[in-house]
Amino acid sequence: MKIARKAIAPIKAKAINNIASETDYNAVMAKIDKLMAKGSANVTKSELADIRALALKAQAYEKKTYVIEPPTTFAGIIEMKMYDMKLRQTQLAKKLHVSDTKLSLIMSGKQRPDVSFLKAVHKELQIDANILLEAV
Repeated sequence: MKIARKAIAPIKAKAINNIASETDYNAVMAKIDKLMAKGSANVTKSELADIRALALKAQAYEKKTYVIEPPTTFAGIIEMKMYDMKLRQTQLAKKLHVSDTKLSLIMSGKQRPDVSFLKAVHKELQIDANILLEAV
């Protein structure tokens, strides 16, 4: 059983100034997928340049359209940094020189962070002290 594929009109990367709508974005992504499906060994230098140009335009559209607000809670800020640093909570506790229990209580909001904990977070995780103080 064959699946009918919708024809994709050729898109030249240079012909697209900026992606202005979700329809334009979907067309660009379809073109990127089509070119990448050829495999890296079968793509010409021109097509490779088109993929790069289209990807940069798609990335700009995504950055403008799909905005993720940074966390504002203390736990959210710490969790984001843990994710960035690929740390588990036990690893973070060791890095901050606190017990797993203390870190767990602070992260759950059952205990307020003390000054020494805030200093350790600032120093070890390189988070701006003003951001930490505003979130507490």
